[in-house]
Amino acid sequence: MTDEPKFLVERVQTGVRMEKRILKVLKGFAEYHDMTLGDVLEGIVLHAFDGKTPFSQASLERIRELKKFYGLDLDSSASHRLTEIKRRAGGKTASDKRK
Repeated sequence: MTDEPKFLVERVQTGVRMEKRILKVLKGFAEYHDMTLGDVLEGIVLHAFDGKTPFSQASLERIRELKKFYGLDLDSSASHRLTEIKRRAGGKTASDKRK
């Protein structure tokens, strides 16, 4: 156990949309560390706000494995360049129709 002070916070439910494979990697990472997805995201954001990396070398290796497993071929260079697939009536995408 740690003697560090705890911070009481108010959490809210959010409806954030995110690229599917990124979410799978984040959920896998959270599960591996027995954390909630929200805890992982809060940690990443708080580190980023301080200009620090949120991950150890071991965590980065686990993330590389999860990215490979889930077929996530995006990196930071894709940031701000992701475009969502247009959905047709019935929830199908144009690429689903071609299959």
